[in-house]
Parts: sequence; structure tokens; C-alpha cells
Amino acid sequence: MLRTLQMNHVGPAETLELEFGERLNVLTGDNGLGKSFVLEVAWWALTGTWVDRPMLPQRGHEASAILSGQTNAANQDDIDKFSSRFDRVAQDWTDPFGRDMSVSYYRIENTDHDVPGWLMSTVPVLYVRPDGMFSLWDPARVQVAELPGKFRAPLETSAIHFTPENLWNSLERDGKTICNGLIQDWVTWQLESQGEDAHPFNLLKRVLARLSHPDEPMKPGKPLKLYLDDARKFPTIELPYGSIPIVHASAGMKRILGLAYLLTWMWTEHVQAAQMTGRKPAERVVVLVEEPEVHLHPKWQRHIVPALLDVLNGLGDGIQPQIIVTTHAPLVLASLETHVDREKDRLFNFELREGKITLDELPWVKYGDASAWLTSEAFDLSRSTSSEAEKAINAAYDLMAGKLEKLHAPLNTLESIDLELRRVLDGSHSFLIRWQFYREQHGGS
Repeated sequence: MLRTLQMNHVGPAETLELEFGERLNVLTGDNGLGKSFVLEVAWWALTGTWVDRPMLPQRGHEASAILSGQTNAANQDDIDKFSSRFDRVAQDWTDPFGRDMSVSYYRIENTDHDVPGWLMSTVPVLYVRPDGMFSLWDPARVQVAELPGKFRAPLETSAIHFTPENLWNSLERDGKTICNGLIQDWVTWQLESQGEDAHPFNLLKRVLARLSHPDEPMKPGKPLKLYLDDARKFPTIELPYGSIPIVHASAGMKRILGLAYLLTWMWTEHVQAAQMTGRKPAERVVVLVEEPEVHLHPKWQRHIVPALLDVLNGLGDGIQPQIIVTTHAPLVLASLETHVDREKDRLFNFELREGKITLDELPWVKYGDASAWLTSEAFDLSRSTSSEAEKAINAAYDLMAGKLEKLHAPLNTLESIDLELRRVLDGSHSFLIRWQFYREQHGGS
């Protein structure tokens, strides 16, 4: 679990500091203020690897750039501190874990297994990105290579990065198959499943049922051969209107299918790897999700994060998930109002104030309406309307309040404001009742 992150002279803000909740963390704010950046640094803090290239410090501050924070070790309440400075020669971050690097291995409590001294996270970490790509860190799969002296280094299997192509069709590295891919695994699991509750296919069905919207459940159908030039059978899903091959599913459904598969694959592989190496499966899991609402209809948007929490809680006995999610969707926040645990969950908002980026922790509020979230601090709109309607209503309020100095052409007279209100608002809009009364009192007809 990630407890804190401190970032100085790296990213869009000069300084950022976050104290995460142990269960759910939601980051809101305008584009370009640092939400995705926080997820990438969180991934680095938990895994010691970058999804792509290392984050670079702000120009002119290379020598003073610092990334630091705290995590909880797996299966225990010990706190690990880490701190790193940017090495301009290596063009990377040094000593990322702040540990005694002269120690080759640390013992995992209650096991017979040691982990390398450089290994920060001993829990699985899944990073879900909006472009259909996924990254996975599984400490149970980490292998090390001997180096001269007392140090050992991780092999590339410690972090796995999926493109949409290899998520569905297989991922290979150095001549080895790292993952068979959604299409092959789904069909294989389905054909070999004999009803055992612990079988991957039954876990996949449970995960898929929970992530699907209740009105449009996705249930596995019969695998079919689809193409003359492809010998494989392809999974199908049963929908309320019929059965379709998953390769013909919509973009939103494909994102849900990919997430359901990877959660199943991640946990199944983790348990198997733990058994093979004589370890206990992790009791915690961390999931980083960037914009879960991408490609999803509003009724799916208000379902996805509570469903993900439920799925993670059900992966194993006593599992403790931590989710860090970024969102631009008021329905995502509205969906969490009845699920929030104020002791364990946090809501953060990025804002641009006087040319500087600030980060505030906001209280969880039950607005009871997604449109109210639009005008909250999390999204900071003055009205949940079109921009034209917002300008017209604001001008009308200024006129009614006698704030004539705030009026500017073309909305600077009663007549011009009246014409614009009638153009941009439906005749049944509640504001027009108040406006009609004002207009009649001030000589309008």
C-alpha cells in the first residue's frame, strides 16, 4: 500500500504532497495539472520501474529534484520509507527505495522467502490506462540475476506491460510466452473448467458479471471459429439482444472485458507463482486506474468503481485493496457517495491558481446529484449548462443584482440578455420563471 508521495521540482507543480487513504483515492482536476503524473510516480514508487521513460525534473532544478514517500510492506504494518534524487549523469533516479543497498535480501515475514533489497512492493500492482494498455507488477513472479559482488538485479519479468494487441493475442519476451492472451486463455479455461469454484474461468465469470452493468450483463457464450485464416476459436458473450464474438464488442465493452480478464489472470498467476515458490499469496493488492469512464455510457460510469472495489475485495480471503483513480466524470463521484468510508478514502483536487498548481484534499459530500458535482470544487463549473447558457444566466443575475459594471457587450442590456436566454434555454427551464418576473417588473413584455 502506498501511504504518501512527496514530489519536489518534478512534474507540473513545484511541490506536491499526498497522503493516501488505505482503500480508495480519487484525483480530480483539469487536464494537464498532474493527475496522470501522480499515477506514473505511484507506479514507480511501488515497483521501482517506469512504465515508459523516467519522469524528468523541471529544467534548472535537476540537482534539487526529489521523489520520496512511504509504503506499507505486504502482510504486515511496517512502514518503508523511500527517497530518491535525480542523477543527471545516468538520467534516472537513484536509490529509489532508500534502503540499505548493501543488504542483498530481506526476509518476508511468516514465509521462508527473501526478497531483494531493492524490491519495494511485495504486493501485486495493476496500472489501468485509458488507451487500452495495462501494466502489471507481481512480486511472486520476480526473478533475479547474479551480478559480481553481493548485488543482484531483477530480470525483465518483474514488470509486464500489455498493449491492446498482446493483451488479446499473447505476450512474448525473449522467446518465452509471458501471457497467452485473453482469446486463448478464455477459451482454454472455458473448455477445461469442470465447475470447480477456484477455477480461473469461474473467477472470470464472477468478475465479468460484477463489472458489467446489471441491465446489460455480459455472460460467456459458446466459443466459435470465426475466420478462414485463423484456426483459433474465439470467445463469445451473451447479451440481452443475443450472442456476439468478443472481437465485435463495442469499445466500452472491450475495456471491461480486458479489465475482467487481466484481473483474473493477475490473481490466478500470482497464486500459482506463490505456490511454486513456497510463498503465501499477498493479502493486499494495489490498482491504479486512469479515467475509468473512458468509452463508457453514463449508466456504466456510475457502476464501474464500486464494482471494481467489490471485485478486488472478492479476489481472496481477507484481501485488502487500495485503488488510486483519476476521473473527469461527475457520475463516477456520484456513484461513490454511498460507498465512501471516510476513515479509509480520500478525494483530491488539482487546481490552477494564479499560475501555480495546487492540490487540495476535499471532503466527501453527498450531493445526491451528478450535476451538483459539476459545480462542486471537484469540477469547479459555475453552472451545469452549456457555456453559452452559463454566460447568459450569469449576465442576467448581474443585471438583476444591479452589478451593471460587470456587463459587457453583447450581453449588456435587458433586451439582449432576454434574446440570448430564449435562444440558449428551453422554455421550461426553471430560471426563466424568475427571469420572466424580473422582466415584467422592469418594463419588459
